[in-house]
Amino acid sequence: MKQISRRTALQQAGNVAATLAAVSRASICAPPANAKRRVAGVVTIYQPGSHADVILGKILAGWEQTGGPGPQLELASMYVDQFPEASIARQMAEQFNVPIFDTIEGAVTVGTDAIPVDGVISIGEHGDYPWNDVGQHLYPRRRFFDAIADTFEKYNRVVPVFNDKHLGPRWEDALAMYQRALRLKIPLMAGSSLPVGHRRSAATISMPCAPTGAVGIGYSGLDIYGIHALEFLQWHLERRQGAESGVSRVRGIQGAEVWKLVDSGEIPADLVEAAWAAVPVQEAASLRDDPEVAAFLFEYNDGFRAAQLMFPTAAAGTGVAIRMQDRSIFTSVFDERTTPMYPHFAYLLKGIEMMVHSGTAAYPVERTLLTGGILDRALNSLHSGGAWRETPELSIAYQPVDYPFAEYADLTLSPTARQ
Repeated sequence: MKQISRRTALQQAGNVAATLAAVSRASICAPPANAKRRVAGVVTIYQPGSHADVILGKILAGWEQTGGPGPQLELASMYVDQFPEASIARQMAEQFNVPIFDTIEGAVTVGTDAIPVDGVISIGEHGDYPWNDVGQHLYPRRRFFDAIADTFEKYNRVVPVFNDKHLGPRWEDALAMYQRALRLKIPLMAGSSLPVGHRRSAATISMPCAPTGAVGIGYSGLDIYGIHALEFLQWHLERRQGAESGVSRVRGIQGAEVWKLVDSGEIPADLVEAAWAAVPVQEAASLRDDPEVAAFLFEYNDGFRAAQLMFPTAAAGTGVAIRMQDRSIFTSVFDERTTPMYPHFAYLLKGIEMMVHSGTAAYPVERTLLTGGILDRALNSLHSGGAWRETPELSIAYQPVDYPFAEYADLTLSPTARQ
């Protein structure tokens, strides 16, 4: 399988770093001064609480989705793949005068013979789609992206694209999407809302840092929430000295094998305990209660090792514990607020807004390519018996940027929303 050029990846990420170099943490989230930019929405479903609702709904009805201030974006059109019983797609389209097209090309062109939008938001999450044998929910993210890119080529214009959550989700699809974006020079962003959302403490680690060990804790399904947990962990680990050069091998294990490695020291027990003590857990759950516990183990090209533990039934939150060079343990926990209307998606949308207005990704898509690759390789390892898998294809280099998370941002949310 073709490896990703370090030079290519660094050049793309370097453009992002240059754009943000002179921008303060607070001013990154200031509203753009120019007029609203138009975007097309390409989604699997649009029903209450879906990702389409909590992302596109903020464009239509404001950051808090109550009709107040919102991003400097206008939803020009939509393509909706499925209309389940709970769908509100047609209702929202009628209320806000947004046309729904029956093809992705129609949405991107808004029914014309050109591309009159300034960006595309692709949300391949939720809906009735198949699962494969390794536990991946096969959302049509590559189909969506290919149709968007086909339209760009047909009408000879490229605009920025945001892909919700991981690319793919299969590695082969993720890599194809990434390579096509590079080839066509499509500004591409992707990923989870966790790296930009609220945290239980505003404390963070400086960049560059020199950690000596790391353990993440996540919850719920291995595929659907594994990507959130890995993105949150990677946000911290990409800040280490020397930036990111990729991952050399990956392993997925489950059940008693996890505790065997904790007890042997291969997974640092003190970091597991520190992370567990920091994250929310189910009532009365103790560390070794979850019969479905799983772990994704991975070693970076620079020799650093990390473990992402998933507690599908016992944990109730996402966090990390990182051992620093002075032996202290730093913990960071995502604060999953539900009101107003899942505000972490407002901060994700702020990054999308920045990309659409600037034409440059707010932070490198390579982070999501790498974390999605780790997840894919870990799930395949777990499915095939838990052996280590060498991953030269994950030699993905990029330069991280110090993009802010919610504690440092002001989206003009209400004071209660920021507390």
